[in-house]
Amino acid sequence: MKQLLALFLFLPFLVWSQSNFEKGEKLFQAKKYDEAQVILEGVLKSKPSDAKTLEYLGDIAAHNKSWQEAVKYYKKLKELKPNDANFYFKYGGALGMRASEVNKFKALGMASEVKESFEKAIELNPKHIQARWGLIEYYLHLPGIFGGSESKAISYSNELMQLSAVDGNLAKGRIEEYFERYNAAEKYYIKANEIGKSKTTFQKLYNLYLNKLKDAKKARELKQKFESS
Repeated sequence: MKQLLALFLFLPFLVWSQSNFEKGEKLFQAKKYDEAQVILEGVLKSKPSDAKTLEYLGDIAAHNKSWQEAVKYYKKLKELKPNDANFYFKYGGALGMRASEVNKFKALGMASEVKESFEKAIELNPKHIQARWGLIEYYLHLPGIFGGSESKAISYSNELMQLSAVDGNLAKGRIEEYFERYNAAEKYYIKANEIGKSKTTFQKLYNLYLNKLKDAKKARELKQKFESS
């Protein structure tokens, strides 16, 4: 009898929590992030280990570039769901962005955990594309003396090529662009755009023409072709 009474007393609380989660979720999906955050933070107080609520709040923090907050939410997520590759990827990404905000000495202390998080995501999901992108950026930006490596970045771009020709060519173009080998980057971006024909592939090539190769004619022609397709 006591258990039944407790259930009836607790039931309205559960219904309230679920109702508010659904409101917060709808607001998040509508990209009304500030409103969603307020509601979801209230849900989290009553359900502190709810994975979806944590993920939405982490994503909102990431959208707002509040990297320290995002790291907090994603860290809890990967601890709650240690077999979910995407949570390791999100944690590694947020931690990497947080590292870009702190002093170099502190950032270097965070670097290995960034790398390990991306590697763990790939271990859990061998086809994880975004984690490989994360590792490419990691090896490009880290000074060579601390483990930065163009060859390792290229190695991950080769893996991407096996998983997705678009991502593979974009990654190789990114590496060439990073090292200011713009003509080589152009060739890869052209390939990616021919295959993908997407806004992303167009934008990469367009930005290269406009900002790096300083070729306004090619940029204009590419834009006209993209807008008419």
